[in-house]
Amino acid sequence: MAGEVFVDTSGWCALLDRRESRHERAREILRQLLAEGRTLVTSDYVIDETCTLTRARAGGDASVRFLRLIENTAALRIEWVGSERFAATKAFFVKHADQQYSFTDCASFLLMRESNISEALTSDSHFHSAGFVALLSDG
Repeated sequence: MAGEVFVDTSGWCALLDRRESRHERAREILRQLLAEGRTLVTSDYVIDETCTLTRARAGGDASVRFLRLIENTAALRIEWVGSERFAATKAFFVKHADQQYSFTDCASFLLMRESNISEALTSDSHFHSAGFVALLSDG
């Protein structure tokens, strides 16, 4: 669907953690996206990764706040990987073993292609190398 933007783990972390160097930039981009009526899309894998990373960096309370945030964000659609997408992700991961893509990155790329999403709220350079626009990228 046109107008959708994928939110990756680094995007969520930039939004959640005021100490992140890209925090203010992420907040401004998010405000702009929502003002434009854009829909945010993320996946169960990204939620898992974000919860784990947030817990390690800031404790369990921060992870719970993140879960409440995504539950209360009306402009957010969560995509589930499931068994068919898992198989496609595994094949993509194996095919691109020469890259440094994480398994979660591979799932995200496939979800974005499937949904015709070209932009991601992320600072992860792998999204750029996979052909997407990384909105928090330095380059």
